[in-house]
Order: sequence, then structure tokens, then C-alpha cells
Amino acid sequence: MSELSDRDARHVNRIVRVETFTVALPSLRDFSVAGGAVVQGGRPAIRVLVKVTADDGATGWGEATPIPSWTYETTESIVSTIEGYLAPAAVGRPLWDLDGLCRTFDRTISKGFSIGMPLARAAVDVACHDAFARSLDLSLGELWGRRRRDTIDLAWIVATGSAAEAADSVAEGRAHGYRHLKVKVGLHTEDEDVAIVTAVRAAAPDAVLWVDANQGYTAAAALRVAGRLADLDVAVFEQPLPSNDVAGLRRLRDASPIPVAVDESLRHPSDLATFVRLDAIDIAVAKVQRCGGLTLALRQCQLAEDCGLAIMGSGLTESDVGLAASLHLFAAFGVDTPVDLNGRQFITSPYTADPVITVADGVAHVPTGPGLGIGVDEDAVRALAL
Repeated sequence: MSELSDRDARHVNRIVRVETFTVALPSLRDFSVAGGAVVQGGRPAIRVLVKVTADDGATGWGEATPIPSWTYETTESIVSTIEGYLAPAAVGRPLWDLDGLCRTFDRTISKGFSIGMPLARAAVDVACHDAFARSLDLSLGELWGRRRRDTIDLAWIVATGSAAEAADSVAEGRAHGYRHLKVKVGLHTEDEDVAIVTAVRAAAPDAVLWVDANQGYTAAAALRVAGRLADLDVAVFEQPLPSNDVAGLRRLRDASPIPVAVDESLRHPSDLATFVRLDAIDIAVAKVQRCGGLTLALRQCQLAEDCGLAIMGSGLTESDVGLAASLHLFAAFGVDTPVDLNGRQFITSPYTADPVITVADGVAHVPTGPGLGIGVDEDAVRALAL
């Protein structure tokens, strides 16, 4: 009998239950990207929390963020995919076999452009990471054997309709202690977008400043805008073109006076491999949900590092479960540039219990406890569930 079979013959904690909770979280302010609204102030922000339970009682939590304006997954499709397909495929599997779970999901839900239902997959994958690490009384960093940073710098997000509003947003962020800024563009005309970035730079002359078009430009428009942004000491131009316009991104990368970062285009590690082969990327943006969870996000970040690419961090306006997962990933790869983990700016997480993530003066402290390192009050989750 093989060593693996010997191990399987003994007790191995196995997944026995995968539960979904569609929760309504309080929102703090409006937030829109080029595709449309992400959060509407005064209206609940809908998130899908997932709880995984193993037969030895180990539990873990994950999160999916349905944002149809950013990706095709809706609340309904995430829940139905998990409950009808991913959960049945996961139940009975060893909790430790995270790679095997990933391959099982590949067979269960066929890929679309590059991966099928990444947000739904991410919620289950993160919950399994959390449960497995908790069962061993290890943090995720200890489980992976890599943790290069204890803190991660956050960026304040400026997503406004005018230059005057942008200056006010910068002032608010500075009042909260944030030093660095990310500006959403592609929502207006080129002149209006540049005017907003100009106002932000004037209000924060010492900040690390980058802009994110969320696929909002054509190649010609992006090149024109890039030339104007270079004069404002913009550090990075993130995802200016549609995700499937690989040729356009390569041409832009060659011609742009500022580095181009790729986000929405990089769902599976094989997508990053394509960009590397075509010499079409300066900076890879790491994002847990976009990759289908931590298993593939770790592989993608390792590939980027091995190829000598810079890694930047981003999220999907997650609540604190998603925030914790991202912090562990970015800490593992020593991401030292400001990251777009903006959940705390736009929503609250009333389901959290001690220990909670500490964010002070725009700096997040990477949790150190078992698993994700945060507490989840299941009674509060059930009270928030729709």
C-alpha cells in the first residue's frame, strides 16, 4: 500500500458540509467602477459567506462578492453553483487536499474564458484553507511556510464624479490616516478623468498614486490618457483595456510612458503565462476571488515572482473574511506597494468577533491566529442572512 493510501487508511479529517449564507452588510458610501455600481450607500451590500465543516469539527469561512458590473457572477449564480455543484463535489474529500479540490472543481464546472465561476470557487477554497489551518492550529502563513510581511499598506480609493469631489475624497482619506491613493477612471470623458487625477495629485503631492480603468478605455484612448498621466507622476496604469484584448495590452505596454498593470485579464495562472510569453505585462495584480481562491492565487503569484514581474495587490470590496485571505496572500509574497483592499472604506462586517483585523492609519496588520486569524460569529451571520 502506498504512503498516501496508508495515510488515507488512518483518520483524515474530511469535508462533511458546505453551507452558504447570503448576507446583507451595511454600506458606508457609494462606489462605482467603469462597469457600474459596486456599492450604493444606504443600501445593503450583498455578500455570500461560506462555511466548511470537517468530520472532526474543524470549520472555516470564505467569501464571494457578487459584483455583476465587474464580473458575470451574480448572487444567485454563486449560491446555486456552490450548493448544486461545488458542495457535492467537495463533501467527502480530505480537507488537506487543497490541490485535489481545485482539480475537482475544474472538472465540475467547465472553464469559461479561462476558469469557471471563480468567485464561487474562491469562497469554498478559502473556507477549506481556513478550516485546514485551524485544524492544525496554524495561521495560513505558517501552513504555507511563508510570511514576509507583518503589515500591508492600504490605498484610499477615489471614485468620484468631479475634480472637486475627488479633492474632498482625498481629504477624507488623509483624515483617516491613508497616505496612498488609487483613482478609478474610465467612468467619464478623457478630459474629466484626467482632471480628477490632477485634483488628486494636487491634494496629495507625496502619495503613491495609481489609476485603474477597469477595462474602460480603447487602446487609442488609453495611450492618450497614459501620456497625460505621466506628467502627474502616476506610478501605474491598471487594466485600461478589455480583459481579452491581449494584443492591445501588449501594444499599450510597449508604448505607454507609465507601467501597465494587468488585473481582470489574469484569472488562471495560464493567463499570466500567456502574457509573459507575449511580453505583454509589466505588473501582475494578485486578487484572491478573481483567481478562484488561494490555491490558484498562490500559483499565479509564484509564477509572477519567478518571471521577475512586480506583484500588486487588489480585492473585490470584500468584508473581513475576504480581507483576511488577501492579507495572508500578499504577506506571503512580501507585497510592499500599497494595495487596493477597500472593503473597510465602503462596507462594515458586523459578523466579526475577536480577534478582528487591525487597520490603523491606512496600514493593515496581517492576522496571526489559526487559519484566517479572525473570529466569525455564526449567530450574527445567520441574523444577517437573507
